[in-house]
Amino acid sequence: MAKREVHRRARSLLGDDPRALVWCELPGPIPKPPAEVRRAAGKVRLKGRHHWLLYVLGAVFFVVVVPFMLLDSLDQLLKRRATGRARPATADNAPAARAPFFDGDWDRAAGQLLLRWYGYSPSPRRIVLLSRDAVHLAASPGRRLLPTRAADFTVHSRLDAGEARIEAEAGQPRGFARFRLRFADGSWLELGGLAGPEDADHFLATVAG
Repeated sequence: MAKREVHRRARSLLGDDPRALVWCELPGPIPKPPAEVRRAAGKVRLKGRHHWLLYVLGAVFFVVVVPFMLLDSLDQLLKRRATGRARPATADNAPAARAPFFDGDWDRAAGQLLLRWYGYSPSPRRIVLLSRDAVHLAASPGRRLLPTRAADFTVHSRLDAGEARIEAEAGQPRGFARFRLRFADGSWLELGGLAGPEDADHFLATVAG
């Protein structure tokens, strides 16, 4: 479950307990929009800003861990070639293509929200709050290693029932669950990385029900 401070903050912002809440994030980097769209939107930031400690950990990973992984992979490859068991890439073992997480129309509501995404917060993480008659997107302004513990988030987008709805299936595999935010103009945006197993299960069940 989300921290009690998070629930208190949500109650303070909405004036009531939310029907459900969940921390989530964009499933990948924001696609690059056409140049004319970028110009019309102004100097928008399309990439997040991570905590400095993440860069340190990343550097340690590439300097210490990656060389060992490469050596191990090379050793395994040499062993397979020696025994004649090297497998070519096939449809069964080739990497799966990444599915898009938004409809691709930058002029409609979902695309416009993506263009403003990092203007609200440097983190891709958002907390989605469901009230009785609206969907609220909130974010913490800071760069935290654990944004799901933040209790200083603010609502940056309130979407009434006539503006957007959430589509999801209950019982999705934990760690792979997604839900879709569909706008009245037909555009849509998918969010994943649902944090907090109990919050995620309750959120999906509430939406699906």
